[in-house]
Amino acid sequence: MTAADLAAPRSPQRPARRGVNLEKWGWLYMRVSGVLLVVLIFGHLFVNLMVPEGGVHAIDFAFVAGKFASPFWQWWDVLMLWLAFIHGANGMRTIVNDYVQGKTVRTALVGVIIVVAALMIVLGTLVVFTFDPCAGVFGAFENPDSVLYEVCQAAAAN
Repeated sequence: MTAADLAAPRSPQRPARRGVNLEKWGWLYMRVSGVLLVVLIFGHLFVNLMVPEGGVHAIDFAFVAGKFASPFWQWWDVLMLWLAFIHGANGMRTIVNDYVQGKTVRTALVGVIIVVAALMIVLGTLVVFTFDPCAGVFGAFENPDSVLYEVCQAAAAN
């Protein structure tokens, strides 16, 4: 190997690509979403573990139903869900791109990651926004012993 065979330092090996740099945007997303997730998760933990009297023992179906009755907490949890799944899927995509050699297998795995993350985001969002605490209290599963029975009965009367 001669000096002529070596590329000059800091010279481009190939022409610069034009267009959107998805790797750069993925890298930026990981940093921004990581910071937001820290705030959202610690806020979530504080409200669920420190605020209610009794700590973790106060968390039951009625507690969750009360939180999901508020649009603020619905959006808080949905934002946390979306950021976490996209953050995790992007991290898994990076790992697959780093360690999987075959292009076909890499493409298939990244496709599976995208489909699973999208499915979980859709299902999680549906659960948060369509949550009905009275669904199991009346109807075929009527349960007069439920903590929510009186509340749901009053809500049904209105």
